[in-house]
Amino acid sequence: MDRDEEHLKLLSIFHYVAGGMAGLFACFPIIHLIIGIIMLTGGFEEASGDEEFPVLLFGLMFTLIPGLIMLCGWALAICLIVAGRKLAKRTNYMFCLVIACIGCIFMPFGTVLGVFTIIVLMRPSVKELFAANKTL
Repeated sequence: MDRDEEHLKLLSIFHYVAGGMAGLFACFPIIHLIIGIIMLTGGFEEASGDEEFPVLLFGLMFTLIPGLIMLCGWALAICLIVAGRKLAKRTNYMFCLVIACIGCIFMPFGTVLGVFTIIVLMRPSVKELFAANKTL
């Protein structure tokens, strides 16, 4: 049991780190978002001089797509951090398992962390630890 508790503690810490990294990497498309907002507010129309250029369409694309990417990245980061907290408390086994599977998308760190988390969570002794902390 002591080995399982140590592994869960380490996985919890690594989930916090991966969540922070995912949140940081999700901020990278902010440049595209700013360019899209400038396009939508008309900042590039004076410079182009071409009335047929679909600035509004590109502005929408440069705003919506990075916004969606950032939102999904931040949601993944929050879920990883919450899963780290739940691993530390040994609660919500299924949530931790699902987030470990979803975290595999965040390559390469999330993949390694997700696989190791799945391996540890599949142990019968770890399932017993989570079952002992189950709240009604």
